Amino acid sequence: MKANLLDFDIEGLAAFCAGLGEKPFRATQLFRWIHQRGEANFSEMTDLAKSLRDKLSVSAFVKAPAVLSQQASVDGTIKWLFDVGAGDAVEAVFIPETDRGTLCISSQAGCAVGCRFCSTGHQGFSRNLSTGEIVAQLWFAEHFLRKHLGQSTRVISNVVMMGMGEPLQNYAALIPALRVMLSDHGYGLSRRRVTVSTSGVVPMMDRLAVDCPVALAVSLHAPEDHLRSQLVPLNLKYPLVELLGACERYLAHAPRDFITFEYCMLDGVNDSVEQAQQLAAVVGSHASGTDWCKINLIPFNPFPASGLLCSAPERVQAFARALMASGLTTTIRKTRGQDIDAACGQLAGDVMDRTRVQERMSNQRTVQFVRAPSTLAGAAS
Repeated sequence: MKANLLDFDIEGLAAFCAGLGEKPFRATQLFRWIHQRGEANFSEMTDLAKSLRDKLSVSAFVKAPAVLSQQASVDGTIKWLFDVGAGDAVEAVFIPETDRGTLCISSQAGCAVGCRFCSTGHQGFSRNLSTGEIVAQLWFAEHFLRKHLGQSTRVISNVVMMGMGEPLQNYAALIPALRVMLSDHGYGLSRRRVTVSTSGVVPMMDRLAVDCPVALAVSLHAPEDHLRSQLVPLNLKYPLVELLGACERYLAHAPRDFITFEYCMLDGVNDSVEQAQQLAAVVGSHASGTDWCKINLIPFNPFPASGLLCSAPERVQAFARALMASGLTTTIRKTRGQDIDAACGQLAGDVMDRTRVQERMSNQRTVQFVRAPSTLAGAAS
Protein backbone atom coordinates (compact mmCIF):
# COMPACT_ATOMS: atom_id res chain seq x y z
CA MET A 1 0.00 0.00 0.00
CA LYS A 2 1.29 3.45 -0.89
CA ALA A 3 2.15 5.83 1.95
CA ASN A 4 0.94 9.41 2.16
CA LEU A 5 4.11 11.34 2.96
CA LEU A 6 2.10 13.96 4.83
CA ASP A 7 1.83 11.34 7.58
CA PHE A 8 5.54 11.61 8.45
CA ASP A 9 7.56 14.05 10.49
CA ILE A 10 11.16 14.36 9.33
CA GLU A 11 12.34 11.40 11.41
CA GLY A 12 9.51 9.27 10.09
CA LEU A 13 10.32 10.31 6.54
CA ALA A 14 14.00 9.41 7.09
CA ALA A 15 12.93 5.95 8.22
CA PHE A 16 10.67 5.61 5.17
CA CYS A 17 13.52 6.62 2.86
CA ALA A 18 15.86 4.21 4.62
CA GLY A 19 13.38 1.48 3.77
CA LEU A 20 13.85 2.45 0.12
CA GLY A 21 17.63 2.17 0.51
CA GLU A 22 18.15 5.95 0.60
CA LYS A 23 20.37 8.07 2.85
CA PRO A 24 18.93 10.47 5.45
CA PHE A 25 19.74 13.64 3.51
CA ARG A 26 17.30 12.52 0.82
CA ALA A 27 14.51 12.68 3.39
CA THR A 28 15.45 16.29 4.18
CA GLN A 29 15.34 17.20 0.49
CA LEU A 30 12.00 15.46 0.07
CA PHE A 31 10.57 17.07 3.21
CA ARG A 32 11.50 20.53 1.92
CA TRP A 33 9.91 19.89 -1.45
CA ILE A 34 6.66 18.80 0.17
CA HIS A 35 6.30 21.37 2.93
CA GLN A 36 8.31 24.41 1.91
CA ARG A 37 7.42 24.30 -1.77
CA GLY A 38 4.08 22.51 -1.62
CA GLU A 39 5.08 20.07 -4.35
CA ALA A 40 3.13 16.82 -4.66
CA ASN A 41 4.49 15.62 -8.00
CA PHE A 42 7.68 13.62 -7.52
CA SER A 43 8.76 14.18 -11.12
CA GLU A 44 9.04 17.92 -10.35
CA MET A 45 11.45 17.36 -7.45
CA THR A 46 14.40 17.90 -9.73
CA ASP A 47 17.28 17.63 -7.24
CA LEU A 48 16.22 14.14 -6.22
CA ALA A 49 17.90 11.27 -8.04
CA LYS A 50 15.71 9.83 -10.77
CA SER A 51 16.05 6.42 -9.16
CA LEU A 52 14.50 7.82 -5.95
CA ARG A 53 11.72 9.56 -7.85
CA ASP A 54 10.92 6.27 -9.55
CA LYS A 55 10.79 4.48 -6.19
CA LEU A 56 8.54 7.17 -4.74
CA SER A 57 6.12 7.01 -7.67
CA VAL A 58 5.32 3.38 -6.86
CA SER A 59 5.50 3.52 -3.05
CA ALA A 60 4.19 6.94 -1.98
CA PHE A 61 2.01 9.93 -2.71
CA VAL A 62 1.36 13.42 -1.31
CA LYS A 63 -2.30 14.34 -1.06
CA ALA A 64 -4.61 16.37 1.15
CA PRO A 65 -8.25 15.38 1.68
CA ALA A 66 -10.55 16.78 -0.99
CA VAL A 67 -12.01 20.22 -0.34
CA LEU A 68 -15.79 19.98 -0.27
CA SER A 69 -16.34 23.70 0.12
CA GLN A 70 -14.58 26.99 0.62
CA GLN A 71 -16.26 30.03 2.17
CA ALA A 72 -14.92 33.56 2.52
CA SER A 73 -16.15 35.98 5.16
CA VAL A 74 -16.58 39.70 4.68
CA ASP A 75 -13.72 40.16 7.17
CA GLY A 76 -11.28 38.07 5.10
CA THR A 77 -11.61 34.86 7.09
CA ILE A 78 -11.63 31.71 4.93
CA LYS A 79 -13.11 28.36 5.94
CA TRP A 80 -12.50 25.04 4.21
CA LEU A 81 -14.46 21.82 4.63
CA PHE A 82 -12.26 18.75 4.03
CA ASP A 83 -13.65 15.32 3.15
CA VAL A 84 -11.86 12.76 5.34
CA GLY A 85 -13.98 9.85 4.14
CA ALA A 86 -16.74 7.55 5.39
CA GLY A 87 -19.18 10.43 5.74
CA ASP A 88 -16.86 12.58 7.86
CA ALA A 89 -15.76 16.11 7.01
CA VAL A 90 -13.69 18.54 9.10
CA GLU A 91 -13.16 22.27 8.98
CA ALA A 92 -10.12 24.53 9.06
CA VAL A 93 -10.18 28.33 9.23
CA PHE A 94 -7.66 30.98 8.15
CA ILE A 95 -7.83 34.28 10.02
CA PRO A 96 -5.81 37.14 8.50
CA GLU A 97 -4.53 39.98 10.68
CA THR A 98 -2.27 42.92 9.86
CA ASP A 99 0.67 41.37 11.74
CA ARG A 100 0.01 37.64 11.35
CA GLY A 101 -1.96 34.92 9.61
CA THR A 102 -3.51 32.28 11.85
CA LEU A 103 -4.78 28.86 10.82
CA CYS A 104 -7.21 27.03 13.10
CA ILE A 105 -6.84 23.28 12.58
CA SER A 106 -9.04 20.30 13.48
CA SER A 107 -7.66 17.18 15.17
CA GLN A 108 -10.72 14.90 15.22
CA ALA A 109 -13.88 14.26 13.23
CA GLY A 110 -16.24 15.43 15.93
CA CYS A 111 -15.37 15.54 19.61
CA ALA A 112 -16.09 13.22 22.53
CA VAL A 113 -15.77 15.86 25.28
CA GLY A 114 -19.28 17.25 24.75
CA CYS A 115 -18.95 20.82 26.01
CA ARG A 116 -22.38 22.48 26.26
CA PHE A 117 -21.38 25.62 24.33
CA CYS A 118 -19.51 23.94 21.44
CA SER A 119 -21.23 23.09 18.17
CA THR A 120 -18.70 20.35 17.43
CA GLY A 121 -19.40 18.67 20.76
CA HIS A 122 -23.11 18.49 19.97
CA GLN A 123 -22.31 16.47 16.84
CA GLY A 124 -20.65 13.64 18.70
CA PHE A 125 -17.48 11.80 17.76
CA SER A 126 -16.50 9.64 14.80
CA ARG A 127 -12.72 9.17 14.85
CA ASN A 128 -9.29 10.67 15.34
CA LEU A 129 -7.61 12.26 12.35
CA SER A 130 -4.30 10.85 11.16
CA THR A 131 -1.12 12.91 11.32
CA GLY A 132 -1.41 13.40 7.57
CA GLU A 133 -4.98 14.68 7.84
CA ILE A 134 -3.91 17.19 10.49
CA VAL A 135 -0.82 18.34 8.57
CA ALA A 136 -2.73 18.43 5.28
CA GLN A 137 -4.88 21.30 6.54
CA LEU A 138 -1.75 23.44 6.93
CA TRP A 139 -0.11 22.11 3.77
CA PHE A 140 -3.17 22.87 1.65
CA ALA A 141 -3.98 26.24 3.23
CA GLU A 142 -0.42 27.59 3.13
CA HIS A 143 0.20 26.80 -0.52
CA PHE A 144 -3.31 27.73 -1.63
CA LEU A 145 -2.95 31.10 0.07
CA ARG A 146 0.46 31.77 -1.49
CA LYS A 147 -1.04 31.31 -4.94
CA HIS A 148 -4.26 33.12 -4.04
CA LEU A 149 -2.40 36.13 -2.63
CA GLY A 150 0.46 36.05 -5.12
CA GLN A 151 3.08 35.59 -2.39
CA SER A 152 6.19 33.44 -2.45
CA THR A 153 6.89 33.83 1.27
CA ARG A 154 5.09 32.21 4.19
CA VAL A 155 1.50 33.34 4.74
CA ILE A 156 0.58 31.37 7.88
CA SER A 157 2.61 32.50 10.87
CA ASN A 158 0.48 31.00 13.66
CA VAL A 159 -1.30 27.68 14.08
CA VAL A 160 -3.92 27.01 16.74
CA MET A 161 -5.18 23.51 17.42
CA MET A 162 -8.63 24.88 18.22
CA GLY A 163 -10.74 23.39 15.45
CA MET A 164 -12.90 20.30 15.72
CA GLY A 165 -11.85 17.85 18.41
CA GLU A 166 -9.79 17.62 21.59
CA PRO A 167 -6.14 17.51 20.40
CA LEU A 168 -4.81 15.75 23.49
CA GLN A 169 -7.21 12.87 22.97
CA ASN A 170 -5.45 12.27 19.64
CA TYR A 171 -1.96 12.49 21.05
CA ALA A 172 -0.21 9.89 18.88
CA ALA A 173 -1.11 11.78 15.69
CA LEU A 174 -0.75 15.24 17.21
CA ILE A 175 2.92 15.08 18.20
CA PRO A 176 4.34 14.23 14.74
CA ALA A 177 2.06 16.90 13.24
CA LEU A 178 3.42 19.52 15.64
CA ARG A 179 6.97 18.49 14.77
CA VAL A 180 6.26 19.03 11.08
CA MET A 181 4.96 22.53 11.85
CA LEU A 182 8.02 23.38 13.97
CA SER A 183 10.70 21.86 11.72
CA ASP A 184 13.04 24.32 10.01
CA HIS A 185 12.82 22.03 6.99
CA GLY A 186 9.03 22.27 7.08
CA TYR A 187 7.07 25.35 8.10
CA GLY A 188 9.59 26.71 10.59
CA LEU A 189 6.95 27.95 13.01
CA SER A 190 8.01 29.16 16.45
CA ARG A 191 6.89 27.14 19.46
CA ARG A 192 5.40 30.38 20.75
CA ARG A 193 3.22 30.60 17.64
CA VAL A 194 1.83 27.07 17.72
CA THR A 195 -0.92 26.65 20.30
CA VAL A 196 -2.60 23.49 21.53
CA SER A 197 -5.99 24.11 23.10
CA THR A 198 -7.29 21.55 25.57
CA SER A 199 -10.37 21.14 27.72
CA GLY A 200 -8.10 19.70 30.40
CA VAL A 201 -6.72 16.21 29.66
CA VAL A 202 -4.31 16.37 32.58
CA PRO A 203 -2.04 13.34 31.92
CA MET A 204 -1.49 14.36 28.30
CA MET A 205 -0.72 17.95 29.31
CA ASP A 206 2.16 16.54 31.35
CA ARG A 207 3.33 14.45 28.40
CA LEU A 208 3.10 17.39 25.98
CA ALA A 209 5.34 19.44 28.29
CA VAL A 210 8.09 16.86 27.83
CA ASP A 211 7.51 15.63 24.28
CA CYS A 212 6.79 18.83 22.36
CA PRO A 213 6.14 21.94 24.48
CA VAL A 214 4.26 24.58 22.54
CA ALA A 215 1.96 27.39 23.67
CA LEU A 216 -0.93 26.07 25.75
CA ALA A 217 -4.52 27.31 25.94
CA VAL A 218 -6.90 25.75 28.45
CA SER A 219 -10.68 25.90 28.13
CA LEU A 220 -11.72 26.99 31.61
CA HIS A 221 -15.19 28.60 31.31
CA ALA A 222 -16.09 28.47 35.02
CA PRO A 223 -14.44 29.41 38.31
CA GLU A 224 -15.60 26.37 40.29
CA ASP A 225 -16.14 22.65 39.79
CA HIS A 226 -19.93 22.36 39.99
CA LEU A 227 -20.54 24.75 37.13
CA ARG A 228 -17.53 23.66 35.09
CA SER A 229 -18.61 20.02 35.26
CA GLN A 230 -21.92 20.97 33.67
CA LEU A 231 -20.29 23.03 30.94
CA VAL A 232 -17.20 20.85 30.40
CA PRO A 233 -17.98 17.23 31.39
CA LEU A 234 -14.27 16.31 31.41
CA ASN A 235 -14.06 18.28 34.66
CA LEU A 236 -15.70 15.32 36.42
CA LYS A 237 -12.53 13.34 35.69
CA TYR A 238 -9.99 16.13 36.05
CA PRO A 239 -11.36 18.80 38.42
CA LEU A 240 -9.96 22.30 38.68
CA VAL A 241 -7.38 21.59 41.35
CA GLU A 242 -5.81 18.87 39.15
CA LEU A 243 -6.12 20.96 36.00
CA LEU A 244 -4.52 24.05 37.49
CA GLY A 245 -1.77 21.90 38.98
CA ALA A 246 -0.99 20.55 35.49
CA CYS A 247 -0.92 24.11 34.17
CA GLU A 248 1.63 25.05 36.85
CA ARG A 249 3.81 22.10 35.89
CA TYR A 250 3.56 23.00 32.21
CA LEU A 251 4.93 26.49 32.87
CA ALA A 252 8.41 25.08 33.50
CA HIS A 253 8.52 23.82 29.89
CA ALA A 254 6.32 26.34 28.07
CA PRO A 255 7.82 28.57 25.35
CA ARG A 256 5.84 31.45 26.87
CA ASP A 257 5.88 32.46 30.52
CA PHE A 258 2.12 32.16 30.81
CA ILE A 259 -0.83 29.86 30.14
CA THR A 260 -3.89 31.18 28.33
CA PHE A 261 -7.25 30.42 29.88
CA GLU A 262 -10.18 30.54 27.45
CA TYR A 263 -13.47 31.64 28.99
CA CYS A 264 -16.67 31.55 26.91
CA MET A 265 -19.10 34.26 28.07
CA LEU A 266 -22.55 32.74 28.61
CA ASP A 267 -25.44 34.98 29.53
CA GLY A 268 -26.62 34.41 33.09
CA VAL A 269 -24.41 31.36 33.53
CA ASN A 270 -20.78 32.32 34.15
CA ASP A 271 -20.63 36.06 33.55
CA SER A 272 -21.26 37.82 36.87
CA VAL A 273 -18.75 40.14 38.52
CA GLU A 274 -18.78 37.81 41.51
CA GLN A 275 -17.72 34.93 39.27
CA ALA A 276 -14.94 37.08 37.83
CA GLN A 277 -13.66 37.72 41.35
CA GLN A 278 -13.93 34.03 42.14
CA LEU A 279 -11.97 33.20 38.98
CA ALA A 280 -9.24 35.65 39.94
CA ALA A 281 -9.01 34.12 43.41
CA VAL A 282 -8.78 30.58 42.03
CA VAL A 283 -6.00 31.23 39.52
CA GLY A 284 -4.26 33.63 41.91
CA SER A 285 -3.89 30.85 44.46
CA HIS A 286 -1.69 28.89 42.06
CA ALA A 287 1.83 29.43 40.74
CA SER A 288 3.10 32.94 41.49
CA GLY A 289 -0.12 34.87 41.79
CA THR A 290 -1.91 36.31 38.79
CA ASP A 291 0.98 36.95 36.39
CA TRP A 292 1.34 33.32 35.30
CA CYS A 293 -1.75 33.30 33.11
CA LYS A 294 -3.83 35.38 30.74
CA ILE A 295 -7.61 35.27 30.44
CA ASN A 296 -9.14 35.35 26.98
CA LEU A 297 -12.85 36.14 27.13
CA ILE A 298 -14.75 34.70 24.18
CA PRO A 299 -18.19 36.04 23.26
CA PHE A 300 -20.37 32.96 22.79
CA ASN A 301 -21.55 32.24 19.26
CA PRO A 302 -25.08 30.85 19.75
CA PHE A 303 -26.44 27.79 17.96
CA PRO A 304 -29.95 26.37 18.51
CA ALA A 305 -29.04 23.07 20.19
CA SER A 306 -27.08 24.74 22.97
CA GLY A 307 -29.94 26.56 24.67
CA LEU A 308 -27.43 29.28 25.55
CA LEU A 309 -27.08 32.97 24.80
CA CYS A 310 -24.10 35.28 24.60
CA SER A 311 -23.46 37.69 27.44
CA ALA A 312 -24.34 41.30 26.70
CA PRO A 313 -21.31 43.43 25.70
CA GLU A 314 -21.58 45.55 28.83
CA ARG A 315 -21.59 42.41 30.97
CA VAL A 316 -18.47 41.13 29.20
CA GLN A 317 -16.78 44.48 29.80
CA ALA A 318 -17.72 44.44 33.49
CA PHE A 319 -16.35 40.91 33.82
CA ALA A 320 -13.10 41.98 32.15
CA ARG A 321 -12.77 45.03 34.42
CA ALA A 322 -13.20 42.86 37.50
CA LEU A 323 -10.47 40.50 36.33
CA MET A 324 -8.08 43.33 35.51
CA ALA A 325 -8.76 44.96 38.87
CA SER A 326 -7.55 41.70 40.41
CA GLY A 327 -4.29 41.90 38.46
CA LEU A 328 -5.13 39.47 35.65
CA THR A 329 -4.13 40.26 32.09
CA THR A 330 -7.42 40.01 30.21
CA THR A 331 -8.42 40.26 26.56
CA ILE A 332 -11.75 40.02 24.79
CA ARG A 333 -11.52 37.97 21.63
CA LYS A 334 -12.68 39.71 18.49
CA THR A 335 -15.22 37.54 16.71
CA ARG A 336 -14.12 36.66 13.17
CA GLY A 337 -15.87 34.73 10.40
CA GLN A 338 -19.23 34.66 12.14
CA ASP A 339 -21.12 35.12 8.87
CA ILE A 340 -19.72 31.80 7.58
CA ASP A 341 -19.99 29.93 10.91
CA ALA A 342 -16.20 30.03 11.29
CA ALA A 343 -16.06 31.71 14.70
CA CYS A 344 -14.96 30.05 17.92
CA GLY A 345 -17.24 27.15 18.88
CA GLN A 346 -19.06 27.14 15.55
CA LEU A 347 -16.99 24.57 13.62
CA ALA A 348 -19.14 21.56 12.91
CA GLY A 349 -18.33 19.92 9.57
CA ASP A 350 -20.10 16.58 9.08
CA VAL A 351 -19.66 13.69 11.48
CA MET A 352 -20.90 10.10 11.42
CA ASP A 353 -21.42 10.08 15.18
CA ARG A 354 -20.42 6.82 16.86
CA THR A 355 -21.31 8.07 20.34
CA ARG A 356 -25.06 8.80 19.94
CA VAL A 357 -24.43 12.16 21.56
CA GLN A 358 -27.54 13.87 20.19
CA GLU A 359 -29.75 11.15 21.63
CA ARG A 360 -27.94 11.26 24.97
CA MET A 361 -28.09 15.05 25.20
CA SER A 362 -31.80 15.14 24.36
CA ASN A 363 -32.51 12.55 27.05
CA GLN A 364 -30.08 13.94 29.59
CA ARG A 365 -31.90 16.93 31.01
CA THR A 366 -33.57 20.22 30.30
CA VAL A 367 -31.73 23.07 31.98
CA GLN A 368 -32.94 26.57 32.62
CA PHE A 369 -29.96 28.84 33.06
CA VAL A 370 -30.16 31.61 35.61
CA ARG A 371 -27.81 34.36 36.69
CA ALA A 372 -25.99 33.33 39.81
CA PRO A 373 -22.55 34.07 41.22
CA SER A 374 -21.23 30.52 40.94
CA THR A 375 -24.04 28.06 40.27
CA LEU A 376 -25.93 26.63 37.38
CA ALA A 377 -29.53 25.93 38.29
CA GLY A 378 -31.54 23.30 36.47
CA ALA A 379 -34.33 20.86 36.76
CA ALA A 380 -34.03 17.24 35.65
CA SER A 381 -36.63 16.02 33.29
